Amino acid sequence: MSDTTAISNANEVALLSGLSIVEVAGKDAERFLQGQVSANLAHANGHYAPLGVFCTPKGRVIANVQLIRPEPERYWLLCDASIAETLKAHLTKYGVFFKATLSLRNDLYIAGASGDQKALQTTLGMTELPEMAGAMTAEQHRIALAALGTQRWLIISETPIETDGAQAHWWFEDIRAGFVWIGASQSDAWLPQMINWEALGGISFKKGCYTGQEVVARAHYRGQVKKRLARFSAASDAIERDAAVMDNARQRSVGSVVAAQHYQGITELLAVVSLSEEPRELYVGDVLLSEQPLPYAIERLDPETRVAALDEQ
Repeated sequence: MSDTTAISNANEVALLSGLSIVEVAGKDAERFLQGQVSANLAHANGHYAPLGVFCTPKGRVIANVQLIRPEPERYWLLCDASIAETLKAHLTKYGVFFKATLSLRNDLYIAGASGDQKALQTTLGMTELPEMAGAMTAEQHRIALAALGTQRWLIISETPIETDGAQAHWWFEDIRAGFVWIGASQSDAWLPQMINWEALGGISFKKGCYTGQEVVARAHYRGQVKKRLARFSAASDAIERDAAVMDNARQRSVGSVVAAQHYQGITELLAVVSLSEEPRELYVGDVLLSEQPLPYAIERLDPETRVAALDEQ
């Protein structure tokens, strides 16, 4: 099964209940977050929303986020809904030393919009939707973020959003884009590079220290990453997150599923698996997996490059 498989791409807007926002606000919000996340807070400038990860001191990912700055002293950390409470609790331990408050913004509406740009602008009541992944625009109490993939936007709104699409389609296209949100069951499991985060511009190697930074940098410069996020398709609609990926011929587990979605008769999944140059057949249970190409190269993409490209537009 390949990317040539036909998938309906009609204009649609879907409410995304699987995402949440942790808000960090206050005079010290930027200084506080700068010491905790892999992103450079200077890049969250109201025009760009960088990807980032919060790590343990051992460099393991607690949660991956997209950082949005709606106001000068307010940041929104977009993350998987199942990890939001954990992320807030983690940050609260360090936040007591700063003039910053943390809260869950359950009053905000989060949606995924895909399809024709001009048609969606009319549907959403916005005059502009950004084009480069990570770029953002704000108007009419709504923020639009250009998502990975083709003609896809995340919408965050203070007012209700009229939706007509399937949430399943959005998650399916996230997988095709090689992008995963880490959930609660996967927290503290992998280095950021194991979810290809440096290949998506989610790690600034040019900023100062943050929790776990030494381990993350060492893994990058010494090439110590032994597992990577890979994309597969499967002839089954029963594959679930956290399922073991097995090399049956060698009778061993080589990783686990981090995201899976069935849509229009097709199942696609992302799994963190051990690297190997040897031929192998991988299974989830008795279901054979077919590896599919990722739409990006597994190499370092500096977020500074993305910000500079946006500034030139």
